Amino acid sequence: MKKRNQFLISMFCLIPFIASANLREYKASVENSEWSLGEQTRLKCELMHPVPGYGLASFVTEASKQLNLEFVLDMLRLPNRYDVATVYSTPPKWMPGELTKTIGQMNLRKQYDGDLPSESAWEMLTELEKGYWPTIHYQDWNNRFDSVAVALNSSNFEPSYHAFADCVANLLPFNFEDIAYTVLSYKKSSVELTNYSKRRLDMIGEYLKEDLDLELVLLDGYSDSYGGSWNNEQLSIRRANEIRDFFTSMGVDTRRIEVTGHGEKRHVSPNDNELSRAKNRRVVIQLAKL
Repeated sequence: MKKRNQFLISMFCLIPFIASANLREYKASVENSEWSLGEQTRLKCELMHPVPGYGLASFVTEASKQLNLEFVLDMLRLPNRYDVATVYSTPPKWMPGELTKTIGQMNLRKQYDGDLPSESAWEMLTELEKGYWPTIHYQDWNNRFDSVAVALNSSNFEPSYHAFADCVANLLPFNFEDIAYTVLSYKKSSVELTNYSKRRLDMIGEYLKEDLDLELVLLDGYSDSYGGSWNNEQLSIRRANEIRDFFTSMGVDTRRIEVTGHGEKRHVSPNDNELSRAKNRRVVIQLAKL
């Protein structure tokens, strides 16, 4: 019995060594750790970190009403099955006594890059800021005897991270979907926008300064039924043409803009009182991207 217990103790002592021997690690060395900025506009901010022999790790956030962040692991060899990886915050060797923390789970999808949602991605960034190394661990899909660890080295992180944070602070507080369909309203018998519609048009202008990849812009002008039908049709065309001129001043190719004046046709509200007629005085903007 004593010999059997000694044998079991010896075997248990070997387990960490065996596990370590079958762990393939991918990480940048301290000397070669690189952090850089990718796209840096008011529409999108990217912070990137190459992992030698493995791929590229990126943090990406885009213009939106809500602050967002995604972590993307662009792998040189994509998974060939569905699996789950565990994401840890690991202290580097110069932090003795610090404990490894679990950040979350990453779903690995067949033939897709790995990604993490906003909450886990922000945790990874803050752990990097503290000097920890976020590490993704999973069972290798090509070798049943191996596990894989992919670590993000926090060395040289701060300068690029600070620039990334500045970019995030400057993102537009809305995205393409928020402006792709817009209804502008007008004052009576004029081409002057209401105050609310002026602000909406300014929003669109801010967006167009950053993104000119519009495939098509449809401008449909309308009027109420106050006045003659021919005059109303011409007024609806003038309203739409002024919006067209605004877009071209922002750099949109005029060949991609279609203008139609409908005049009194296609009312969205009755024309029996001023409040109802005001809803019919409008230009509808529809934007389509490449």
